Amino acid sequence: MRPRPAPVTPHPARLPVTPQGRMPLGSGTEAGQGERRVCVVTVRRYGMVGLAVGALLWSAGCGLGEPSTGSDGAGGEGAKGGAATGTALAALEALTVKDEGSKEGYGRERFGSAWADVDGNSCGTRDDILKRDLAEVEYKDGDDCVVVSGTLKDDPYSGEDVQFKRGASKVDIDHLVALSDAWKKGASEWEPAKRIAFANDPLNLLAVNASPNRAKGDGDAAKWLPPNRTYRCAYVAGQVAVKTKYEVWVTAEERDAMRTILDGCPQEKLPEGDAPTEAPDRFSAK
Repeated sequence: MRPRPAPVTPHPARLPVTPQGRMPLGSGTEAGQGERRVCVVTVRRYGMVGLAVGALLWSAGCGLGEPSTGSDGAGGEGAKGGAATGTALAALEALTVKDEGSKEGYGRERFGSAWADVDGNSCGTRDDILKRDLAEVEYKDGDDCVVVSGTLKDDPYSGEDVQFKRGASKVDIDHLVALSDAWKKGASEWEPAKRIAFANDPLNLLAVNASPNRAKGDGDAAKWLPPNRTYRCAYVAGQVAVKTKYEVWVTAEERDAMRTILDGCPQEKLPEGDAPTEAPDRFSAK
């Protein structure tokens, strides 16, 4: 096994990443800092989102709107005068609201073979995401793609460091918007090429601690949120971004749960990703 440097141009992922691990995109008051306010601004770095953080004390303004009133993003008044353009909150309000559809006909195969190489870089999607999200990555000897070990720093769902070892892993690759959730909210009517793209879009994928992820199952935001409350704004913003990109609807309960979180971080930017919404013709799904 041999360590290799991270790719020069990682696959696009607008979920926040720092050298120390993931941080929520929303601003808020941090424990132990009194009334110090933290401004968080998204910046593009190597095709991914980094964070530029500046702290101002007491009543100094950030220029980014009101800070979060709590670490879980709940209890805020929201953006005054309506949600700001380009924010996750504004995008949420634009999503279609409908009742949840049937799960009848759903199967993983409806979204194509797992971890297809839709971007044509000769590596499966799972390994692409592991390379993007893990630190201290080691690869299989003689193979530039297969990740055999690494460390998930500051797991977004639990806040813990988690060791990854291939074949006996405590790390999952989570679909922020679960495949079956999407199926019940529009994906059952999509062409196969769109479902394959959805299942492999880096915008919808995140390396996470397996334990809380398996508790999530296919739950939407009305049914499950990360135990790590400091990540909830970024988590919900990520789900809104995916549902916006692929035109997946939300239920009224789901919208209300998302709004409760985003009202506490009204300036949270909507993540972006430039992966196509249709997979190449060489891929197929049932």
